Amino acid sequence: MHEVEIIPVPTRILTEKDNIVDTIEKYTKDKITENDIISVAESVVAITQKRFVRPEDLKISKLALFCCRFIPDYGSLASPHGMQSLMDVEGKWRVAFALFLGFLGKLIGQNGLFYKWGGEQAALIDDVTGTMPPFDKCIVYGPQNPQEVVNKLKQRLRCFGAVIADVNDLKRSRIVGITDGTDGDTVAKLLLDNPFGNASQKTPIVIIKNFKQYQQSK
Repeated sequence: MHEVEIIPVPTRILTEKDNIVDTIEKYTKDKITENDIISVAESVVAITQKRFVRPEDLKISKLALFCCRFIPDYGSLASPHGMQSLMDVEGKWRVAFALFLGFLGKLIGQNGLFYKWGGEQAALIDDVTGTMPPFDKCIVYGPQNPQEVVNKLKQRLRCFGAVIADVNDLKRSRIVGITDGTDGDTVAKLLLDNPFGNASQKTPIVIIKNFKQYQQSK
């Protein structure tokens, strides 16, 4: 079986002033081939799309204060600010109802109902400290039009495929956007060890070398 190689790509700090496709092309054009996958951290894509909010700009409701108590401490929605940011984009009553459904679901052995019914952003929001400085002081939403972004990346870089991934240090890997013909489950498993470095490492882009042959040989 063909072996893949995962190569983190160092960049400067990316901000809302950057175009994500242009920036990735700049840092990877001499490193990526038609056999490779380009993978980028979802929080970085969102930041370049200006999809973040400062906690001090949020008006915390009593409902958010109540609901955040039912989220595990390690979750981005466990803080009043994280919960309020979700309510602001998905609707407070939708979020509260989804949380109630999630509680009932756990009683009968069904997990994940809150994230199923609480809106797309329920699983994508990164609370403060969840991303790279200086945006570790911000709440970052999930990216907009991820499918459009990965399609543009594949076309521009002429690589085998492109993905936007939501990966953390808790061994959780979720594909947010992926080009056709790319095996998302395989990519997610390869990224489980979180090769992205959104903090001091400044490596929010990862190239998966030889992925085309690896996928075909599976």
